[in-house]
Amino acid sequence: MVFSSSIFLFFFLPIVLLVYYLLKIEYRNTFLLLASLAFYAWGEPKFVFVIILSILINYIFGIAIHYSRSLNNTFSKIVMLVGVAANCGLLFYFKYLDFFIVSINELSGADLALKHIILPIGISFFTFQGLSYVIDVYLGKVEVQTNLLKFALFKAFFPQLIAGPIVRYVDVHDQIDERVTTIDDFAYGIRRFVMGLGKKVIIANTLGQVADNIFNLPPHQNTLATAWIGAICYAFQIYFDFSGYSDMAIGLARMFGFKFKENFDFPYISKSVTEFWRRWHISLSSWFRDYLYIPLGGNRKGNLYVNLLIVFMVTGLWHGAALNFVIWGLWHGMFLILERFFKKKMKFSIPKFISWMYTSVIVLIGWVLFRASNLSEALDYLKVMFGVQKSYDVGFSVGYYLNPMVITILLLACIASIPISKYIRDNVGQYEEHTVFSIVIQNLYIIILLVLCMMFLATSTYNPFIYFRF
Repeated sequence: MVFSSSIFLFFFLPIVLLVYYLLKIEYRNTFLLLASLAFYAWGEPKFVFVIILSILINYIFGIAIHYSRSLNNTFSKIVMLVGVAANCGLLFYFKYLDFFIVSINELSGADLALKHIILPIGISFFTFQGLSYVIDVYLGKVEVQTNLLKFALFKAFFPQLIAGPIVRYVDVHDQIDERVTTIDDFAYGIRRFVMGLGKKVIIANTLGQVADNIFNLPPHQNTLATAWIGAICYAFQIYFDFSGYSDMAIGLARMFGFKFKENFDFPYISKSVTEFWRRWHISLSSWFRDYLYIPLGGNRKGNLYVNLLIVFMVTGLWHGAALNFVIWGLWHGMFLILERFFKKKMKFSIPKFISWMYTSVIVLIGWVLFRASNLSEALDYLKVMFGVQKSYDVGFSVGYYLNPMVITILLLACIASIPISKYIRDNVGQYEEHTVFSIVIQNLYIIILLVLCMMFLATSTYNPFIYFRF
């Protein structure tokens, strides 16, 4: 079940909200847990056992770590490492076992049979949730949760269950025990959800169809111009698809009294790859910083550049069990290293526009690596993009893809990628949010946006969520 589906918007969400607020406070967590498991089971009922197994693994290891600390620090560390291994083992089996078998076959010439394991939705997200909890309990950053139902709600809460953001227990444990939802919070949640829905169904879906049409053609049937259009449309698709989902998740959580941290901060205005990763998928990049980069030594111990390469190789692998994802991660890691190296050597500053152009091209090339079915296809596409490979038997012209609707949505995507409201606040001043005029304008805007979303959903069957497969 996706947030932008009719079954969720007109059936699941209204019923869950109605029942939740009719129930007594002491029953609400249990109801939210049952609703979350039903939400997950709607799409993949046979994989509910995977999320339940993950809940039990982390609940048991959390308690084991807590009690082992009073016995021996070394024993407690061993228990924590076994808990980490259990989480990684679950993820490896479902996501990487076939990739591992293929790699062994290619390197050794063996002919091991593939398992053809279906990937449970959201396993990368809820596994990283569990890992952060086990490690934080060991480090003493958070108290162990002994109530299984409350812990299960943390792991399975439906707004963040299948595509993040990666919510850490340390950030929400007090909200599980006690939370208050005001009318302002609920109204904010609705506005944030509708804005995310608009990003998804109006911008991401429209430009995603263009990107799919171009990427699905053989490279020689694309011209240099259409290849760039495809890459740009995909860059906007993945940003508005994922940030739209994060907005919807944050909005939904706020309706139930939970406050999630932001997951995106206008990454396409970045003037370096380093800045891009401070703004893109913040919950993931901060997770790798805290639980992998710093334990490796960060910039204090060992080789800084090796640590960065390891982190970004694992970042790529987290996104998918394929070589092109690993190369995508290493591509970004390489430029982070180069930026750190040249920052120490350079005695002059580069104009901001040039820095932004450089970052945009690097990110765009990375998205081609990310979007292509395999590394060979990605390289062929990039050859067309940069004029290395000549086109023949061209399928469609630029005008075919850039119809008035697509041009309008591209312009809207460019505008929505810029923090205009922040610029107005900084340079014009903060407006009064609670005046009658501002309330009317906000609500009117949200109503119009919601109507547009319904129109787009009613007239299109194209409604994928890119990050569901991770």
